[in-house]
Amino acid sequence: MATVINDENYKSLLEEGKPVVIDFWAPWCGPCRSIAPIIEELATAYEGRVIIGKYNVDDDTDLGVEYGIRNIPTLLFFKDGQMVDKHVGTITRDALAAKIDALL
Repeated sequence: MATVINDENYKSLLEEGKPVVIDFWAPWCGPCRSIAPIIEELATAYEGRVIIGKYNVDDDTDLGVEYGIRNIPTLLFFKDGQMVDKHVGTITRDALAAKIDALL
């Protein structure tokens, strides 16, 4: 299951040392809902190796402002606490898995 990421926990998650993937989404966003099953599936598949989480832009704003998120869905990829990749829009399972594999 994807981790819930919010303004209170994102810094500690980035400092854990594991790669992190953050899905910026909102409940009303159709494309966000279309990739949600992929995010959940990969969160389970990579559990223990990669933190894959969802950041609801309606509930929190600090992280979105910090990284200039203007469109959703947006996926940010972190390694060693630093952003190394970004994807805006929908994505296939295989393409997302390849991006996650590149973090390992």
